[in-house]
Amino acid sequence: FANVGKMISLAKGAVRKVNDVQLSRYACYLIAMNGDSRKQAISLAQTYFAIKTRQQELSEDFEHLTENQKRLAIRSDLTEHNKSLVEAAQHAGVKTPMDYAIFQNKGYQGLYGGLGAKEIHERKGLKKSQKILDHMGSTELAANLFRATQTDEKLRRENIKSKKLANQTHYKVGAKVRQTIKDLGGTMPEDLPTPEKSIKQIEREQKKQLEKPDK
Repeated sequence: FANVGKMISLAKGAVRKVNDVQLSRYACYLIAMNGDSRKQAISLAQTYFAIKTRQQELSEDFEHLTENQKRLAIRSDLTEHNKSLVEAAQHAGVKTPMDYAIFQNKGYQGLYGGLGAKEIHERKGLKKSQKILDHMGSTELAANLFRATQTDEKLRRENIKSKKLANQTHYKVGAKVRQTIKDLGGTMPEDLPTPEKSIKQIEREQKKQLEKPDK
């Protein structure tokens, strides 16, 4: 709980420094876990931390996980690594939402043999609101995780500062991952089956399980 100051705006353009408190991640956890669960914000936070703790436990014992548990663990990792990829892409010149959509599409096209996000979405038979990554099995998710992490590292390592080069890099990394799958005799990502349950469905089931009273 670090004491900090911040500037607030007053009338006629004036500003004044006021005391504030900056919370660490652990401080946020302590407040949530010791708060009144009857309050919606506290209840949601407690559920969030319970699910994240369980996902961490699963990721540490990966080889013994079920397929759905593997999907949850990899999807969680991919969410975090995509944040880093966004940051690396921004440093490379990918600035607007449209820029990033094009950049992300290039990675898919490399990995999926020319298929972009729209084509993958249609191939999986998804609704407009449904996310592609939430409807992948663990093998397909793992391929996309490798694509994301390697693109992130390459953009940073080579200090790429061009939007065009960033797009080319994402495509080439995706294509390299695809070639590796082919060399190993694996199934191409677009030919892998789409799971019956989405990640969101599995998370809802997990949440209900956590909310069940102990017997």
